Amino acid sequence: MAKYDIALLTEAQYVNPAETDWYVDQILKEDGLVKTELEALGYSVGKIDWADQEQDWTDVKLCVFRTIWDYFHRYEEFSAWMNSAKSQTKFVNPIDQILWNIDKHYMQDLEKNGVPIVESYFIEKGETRTLNQIHIDLGWTKTVLKPCVSGGARHTYLINPGNVKEHENIFSELIDNEAFMLQPFIESITTKGEVSHIVIAGEYTHSILKKAKSGDYRVQDDFGGSVHQYDASEVEVKFAEKVAKSCSPLPAYARVDVVWDNNNELAVGEVELIEPELWFRECPESAKKLAVEIDKRFKALA
Repeated sequence: MAKYDIALLTEAQYVNPAETDWYVDQILKEDGLVKTELEALGYSVGKIDWADQEQDWTDVKLCVFRTIWDYFHRYEEFSAWMNSAKSQTKFVNPIDQILWNIDKHYMQDLEKNGVPIVESYFIEKGETRTLNQIHIDLGWTKTVLKPCVSGGARHTYLINPGNVKEHENIFSELIDNEAFMLQPFIESITTKGEVSHIVIAGEYTHSILKKAKSGDYRVQDDFGGSVHQYDASEVEVKFAEKVAKSCSPLPAYARVDVVWDNNNELAVGEVELIEPELWFRECPESAKKLAVEIDKRFKALA
């Protein structure tokens, strides 16, 4: 069992991989940048699989959610682990905020706080209407359907009048067990892409433009999407900082994913507070800023 001041939470395959590829190398570099900066501040730091059955979490003073990208495939197990670990150690971002951010219903709270979001309709678990009927009721045609608890485009579908019937069976199966979010398709995704703005302790650090491959709408690199450096305008910077500051408490780190909606206005597609890729490799200074913020929060535990 490992004892550390700070643990960077990951999943098993990223702890000490015997073999790597370009994708894993990026993950190792990202975590390495944060680890190095925290160690420079005098902390003992280790990478731990959140699901490690041998780990005594009282031996870790503070955990930082990083590359736990298997949690949404093992959500019941992950929920049980959080409920157990929260009484044994502390977390960045805090557990209550993580629980809020895991479920995409949080978008409703952002909207109530005055944050422009992509128009969203929530389909609750147990809904009996067909997918086609919901579209008729809303007056929507081309949409994106995604689970309220998800990541990596899991069960994310592009729906249109020509294929809605093809998705009725899978929708009927899934809606019995989990809630979904339906959004009008944002046309600019296929032309302008989506911009991820990184905000550390309420202050903007850098941005990444994510673009889908030709003929697709998913910007994740798992589906052939590409990432590019992006120079955010002053308006975009202020927008991202406002979004992060609308979250309470102020998150140590946030990734604010922004699109141009169908009225060509900035709108939040998602705010990631749990396990976002933050592209420290494109802006190493941001890893240092995160380490400084974690240092403040660690000292506040004393």
